[in-house]
Amino acid sequence: MQPLCYWHDEPVALSLEAAPEETWPDGRGWLARLPESRFALLSTALQVGAWLRDHRFCGRCGTPAERLDAEFAMHCRTCGHRNYPRISPCIITLVTHGDALLLARSPRFPPGRYSTLAGFIEPGESAEEAVRREVFEEVGLQVGRIRYFRSQAWPFPHSLMLGFFAEAASRRIRIDGVEIADAAWYSPRRLPQLPPLYSISRALIETHLTEVAAR
Repeated sequence: MQPLCYWHDEPVALSLEAAPEETWPDGRGWLARLPESRFALLSTALQVGAWLRDHRFCGRCGTPAERLDAEFAMHCRTCGHRNYPRISPCIITLVTHGDALLLARSPRFPPGRYSTLAGFIEPGESAEEAVRREVFEEVGLQVGRIRYFRSQAWPFPHSLMLGFFAEAASRRIRIDGVEIADAAWYSPRRLPQLPPLYSISRALIETHLTEVAAR
């Protein structure tokens, strides 16, 4: 067992025994079944589980690593290297132009679903620079004012999503055709199928809709 955290003052641990794949849902399957209030707990379990699975050997010398009980750490007794759970920072951005929202489809999305733009922050890059680069690379837009929203741990497999709003300089889009299969401007009164409620992408969209309705 891998201790995880306390949940409502009760200790929670992750079982390290593999479950049969045909009966065990994947991470998104669990999120679809559980209430939104369990997201933080499930996110922790999924990220720690992925880290334990992927770091059984030392990344420096290849020796089998030893799991430590006092902290989230895998230790190599041969070379002394200690590995901690990986967290990959990403930006996720709702691009707007007036009231309109820019929503896009990844080829990996379920049929009909559209979402906000997202991407990993590259080495040496600030989050704001990543917003401008990703928006330009994926849909060919320059953005002006950028506003930070909030963050969310995203366990697919170990991302930290930094949410932003970004104002587009125009509505002329040019999709990259690789990471983005389709993108379009939508009116708040006519929207496509949206991301699930537990996602920061949906929170960005709902926040914008609330702000438009209050004007």
